Amino acid sequence: MSSEKEKMLRGELYDAADPELVAERERARELTRRYNGTTPTEGGERRDLLEELLGALGDDCHVEPPFRCDYGYNISVGENFYANFDIILDVCQVDIGRNCQIGPGVHIYTATHPIDAAERVEGLEYGKPVTVGDNVWIGGRAVLNPGVTVGDNAVVASGAVVTEDVPDDVVVRCNPATMTKQLDSDN
Repeated sequence: MSSEKEKMLRGELYDAADPELVAERERARELTRRYNGTTPTEGGERRDLLEELLGALGDDCHVEPPFRCDYGYNISVGENFYANFDIILDVCQVDIGRNCQIGPGVHIYTATHPIDAAERVEGLEYGKPVTVGDNVWIGGRAVLNPGVTVGDNAVVASGAVVTEDVPDDVVVRCNPATMTKQLDSDN
């Protein structure tokens, strides 16, 4: 029989009130509370806290406080990463590539809920992983929904709500996000 955590990580319906998951969310809340309480001159302390919180952290990464997440260990970011004030709901894996920039107020969601009302009332939820390629810029207040992939060199404009995969080398905007421009990948 699978634990609720195992089901969560596989993207199956699970009970978020499971004591193991509650404890892990509390751990992440404590680490993010400590992180968000640091000062700009405490770069070493910030790095240490992110290394303890996240699943993987590349070199030259900067995350502006406040930062919030569900678990932390499902988040992996590549080198040369910058995130302004953000929220990541990471019940499933969130992989962010190298040289990515995330604007303020961006929300990345892997958590979702059943369409069936009876399952929702039972408190069950599930997740779908989110992947962001290399050299991506996500503008302020954009939302990445569960299960999407943003391709390499893409730009997600401010306020866009990404509900489907974004190809490499494009700009998307609006709600829902739609491609508005093909980029020249040679630039």
